[in-house]
Amino acid sequence: MALVGVLALQGSFNEHIAALRRLGVKGVEIRKPEQLHNVASLIIPGGESTTMAKLAEYHNLFPALRDFVKMGKPVWGTCAGLIFLANNATGQKTGGQELVGGLDCTVHRNFFGSQIQSFEAEIPAPELSSKVGGPETFRGVFIRAPAILEVGPEVQVLADYPARSNKDLDANSAVEDQEGKTGSEDRVIIAVRQGNLLGTAFHPELTADTRWHSYFLKMIGEVGEGSSSSVVAVGADSNLNQPRIDLPVFQ
Repeated sequence: MALVGVLALQGSFNEHIAALRRLGVKGVEIRKPEQLHNVASLIIPGGESTTMAKLAEYHNLFPALRDFVKMGKPVWGTCAGLIFLANNATGQKTGGQELVGGLDCTVHRNFFGSQIQSFEAEIPAPELSSKVGGPETFRGVFIRAPAILEVGPEVQVLADYPARSNKDLDANSAVEDQEGKTGSEDRVIIAVRQGNLLGTAFHPELTADTRWHSYFLKMIGEVGEGSSSSVVAVGADSNLNQPRIDLPVFQ
């Protein structure tokens, strides 16, 4: 039985582990390349993508992460994690940053603006609802959020959102890469799946709605003989004497 790894260099890894625990699944923090040998799936959380990239480079994680993706193991990137998984990224800081790659898409690193332009919105996601139930919308939390400008033919679009106008973008952010690539009705893509890779531009781990985590667990189950053989259920004694910091499960 395999654990669900959560890259724990920086960002909201604790929130992801709490959401997994609420679903009865054990997550394990990953900080070193050798720890990836102990997990069969991985969540790359939201955070500050440049800082995460520098820490990953310091710990020599990029080769191991790329091998993990190439082996076809399920990986989910949220916000900064989405940037990590993208094959191409625009709007980066001077010098850019190293990417893991694997997801055939181009991501604008800071499409929705600065920290003070962070927002929440109800997002239609019929694929999520059909797979794990619940309403056909979810509450998206966007914090200095990226957006996907274009995708390859094998990428399934799970959700999109109205694009900001060019004047709302940072002046240093390769606006020309956005023009003509945001799809019909000036919308940008915010959630995708390509095989065993899942990417979301928002932060499901910061909400009480655990359906995206359930969706990822179903992906893990599809890889093996079923979800029961692919993830570890948290036993009654496994959290004994540990503080409860979980968010409530979506109802």
